[in-house]
Amino acid sequence: MKICLAQINPTVGAFKQNTRKICRFIDAAKKEGADLVVFPEMSIVGYPPKDLLELSGFVESNLKALEEVRNNVTGISAIVGFVDWNAARRGKPLYNAAAHIHNKRIISKHYKSLLPTYDVFDEDRYFEPTHSIALAKISGRKFGISICEDIWGADVVWQRKIHHKAPVKSMIRQGAEIIINISASPFTIGKQGVRLKMLTNHAKRYNVPILFVNQIGGNDDLIFDGNSLVINKEGVVVDTALSFEEDLLMVEFRGSDVCAGGSKPGTVGKRTQSSAGEDEIESVYKALVLGTRDYVNKCGFKNAVIGLSGGIDSAVTAVIAAGALGKGKVLGVTMPSSFSSKGSVEDSKVLAERLGIGFENIPIKSVYNAYTKTLSGVFGGLPFDVTEENLQARIRGEILMALSNKYGYLVLTTGNKSELAVGYCTLYGDMCGGLAVISDIPKTMVYKLAEYINRRREVIPVDTIEKPPSAELRPDQKDQDSLPPYDVLDGVLRAYVEESKDVDNIVALGYDELLVRDIIGKVDKNEYKRKQAAPGLKVTTKAFGTGRRMPIAQRYTRW
Repeated sequence: MKICLAQINPTVGAFKQNTRKICRFIDAAKKEGADLVVFPEMSIVGYPPKDLLELSGFVESNLKALEEVRNNVTGISAIVGFVDWNAARRGKPLYNAAAHIHNKRIISKHYKSLLPTYDVFDEDRYFEPTHSIALAKISGRKFGISICEDIWGADVVWQRKIHHKAPVKSMIRQGAEIIINISASPFTIGKQGVRLKMLTNHAKRYNVPILFVNQIGGNDDLIFDGNSLVINKEGVVVDTALSFEEDLLMVEFRGSDVCAGGSKPGTVGKRTQSSAGEDEIESVYKALVLGTRDYVNKCGFKNAVIGLSGGIDSAVTAVIAAGALGKGKVLGVTMPSSFSSKGSVEDSKVLAERLGIGFENIPIKSVYNAYTKTLSGVFGGLPFDVTEENLQARIRGEILMALSNKYGYLVLTTGNKSELAVGYCTLYGDMCGGLAVISDIPKTMVYKLAEYINRRREVIPVDTIEKPPSAELRPDQKDQDSLPPYDVLDGVLRAYVEESKDVDNIVALGYDELLVRDIIGKVDKNEYKRKQAAPGLKVTTKAFGTGRRMPIAQRYTRW
């Protein structure tokens, strides 16, 4: 028996586009001689659809798309993710579902048991969990069809038991010979290893082969990495799909287990290079490129504009944008003020030339002088302070938005996670834009990304990387005038934001208590800024955005 895992990139709500893609992959699987082709979770809908599920006609449109797919399934079986109605008069109105289709007939439907309600997930808001699990019979074999979280309820993943049901165990008790898991499992740093450990543990524990098919692509802040897996009953990985790319992975069953063979012609070498030995920074870079490309394109834009400061953050963002969209679709703009160094302007120009992107130099000195003159009366001779600093950032934001309006470019912001965490950024200034590409990347990781980008040749000027970080909004300004060293800041932020440690536990890691209290206070105080920030691409376990739900108006103190 030959099975293809169809690792596709769906767009939320794009039923015609998603259906065409699914049918195209079905045809490709048939040409490879497959008996079964398996698609990711909600492949017809795109994940996550959020409150689109509550709009009149949305679920019906997804069911019509399923009918179109059904009519295209001939000479092969298919498992396709979709959304189904809950016909019962109790519970939530919908099921997160998978359809087993064969020869234009829906043979069986399988519903998700475990609904995640943590981090970025909120499935209990819409779906009813299934209370009965039935196997699918395909080509004379018994398959357990699980959907994403159904296979995550394992003690190798969670420090404490978070689910009261074990769907995989139930399938094994019913005689499942093969476990299939269709997923929309977002990328975070280190998750690939956790996922692999969990899947191989299941395979060895239950002595059953596991096929895991994951979607790829970016949908809003989430990025899906693919890396679909085939694992034999001994817990050994037989084959892996490409990372961050669409792929069709073939596996063959002989007897009661899987064996390698049948990978799509022409992809085996590419797959090995892409998946095996991919380090953390390479994965992050690929994730950001994919997330940027899909956000821009799926939101209906074709081009992007970036403010180039001559600093490392805007340089890394520009490289990612060029990799995502193509050099001809990115415009870099330097906007020097009286406090901008000659080197920063030159570094911006050199970077643009090396990338081959568009470049404009629009000085803001005269605009800034006009602002300060206009405000001179109401400011009444008050001294220069952060107000005048922020004016420069806001003028730059206005210029970028003007270019966006005139030419239809999406503005990409360039702030990193370290700055966003403590509010070292200007509302309606450098925070102004449509997508915050590196807003979940700590400053120390920005440097690692720059090293990765320059691994073969110098793309980002060395001066950009080596000079002390500065906003250049006042004479001789340096980031370290306002912030602790970035390695210290990022260590505290990781402990507080991503690991939810309290002051005492963070101090126990070796950090100064007064410093820890100061950083935590800044994080809490600047929640109002982050609520107004552009959406960012999530790569860490806890990003600012949908996965971190903090109130703005609150007075809880941690000491």
